Amino acid sequence: MGLQERIAQVEQRIQAACERSGRQASDVQMVAVTKYVSTEKTGQVLDAGLIHLGENRWQNAKDKWEALHERGVWHFIGHLQTNKVKDVIGKFEYIHSLDRLSLAKELEKKAAELELIVKVFVQINVSGEESKYGLAPEAVEDFFQALQQMPHLKVVGLMTMAPEVDEPEQTRPVFRGLRELRDRLNTLGLTAEPIKHLSMGMSGDFEIAVEEGATFVRLGSILVGKEED
Repeated sequence: MGLQERIAQVEQRIQAACERSGRQASDVQMVAVTKYVSTEKTGQVLDAGLIHLGENRWQNAKDKWEALHERGVWHFIGHLQTNKVKDVIGKFEYIHSLDRLSLAKELEKKAAELELIVKVFVQINVSGEESKYGLAPEAVEDFFQALQQMPHLKVVGLMTMAPEVDEPEQTRPVFRGLRELRDRLNTLGLTAEPIKHLSMGMSGDFEIAVEEGATFVRLGSILVGKEED
């Protein structure tokens, strides 16, 4: 299946999920996860009309970013080591994986030096799996209190990863939990502006995530294919 066919098929599935949940498809953005494909293939993704690109390691993204960065909106979606902040800051418009105070402090420090505002998603471990990064839900309020002292970080959303399960429907409580946490944080008014976005849902479960309120879905093989395609 060609790239345009895959995109059209995913768009149809997002549209259907929005119709089931009373949402507008225009509220959901696809992040094309290009970490496993070449610069050439990433260029084809942009040619096909997708503008949001997701990468999880600077080493893998570097050549693509240098060749194509003026054309896309770049999202850093992987676990970010504190000593790698200097590589990604100022290059990625969104960082989806703010998961600890030490990382927040380093992002704030580097953003202040560069006089930038960094758009971040706070990563939440809703499922409680030990193998997953992210803040425990009960630690989130204190974390947001600390972020109030970091004026160069703008929290635009929350992010989570669902467990690998046999049936996509089993992910629903995780996605619903992230939406409910976002709504609760907004009632507490811990951010200058309401938190709008939910980054959740991948190739195997994005329709459930959309039904539960996802605004960014992170899609790899189902959208961009693999290198041999």
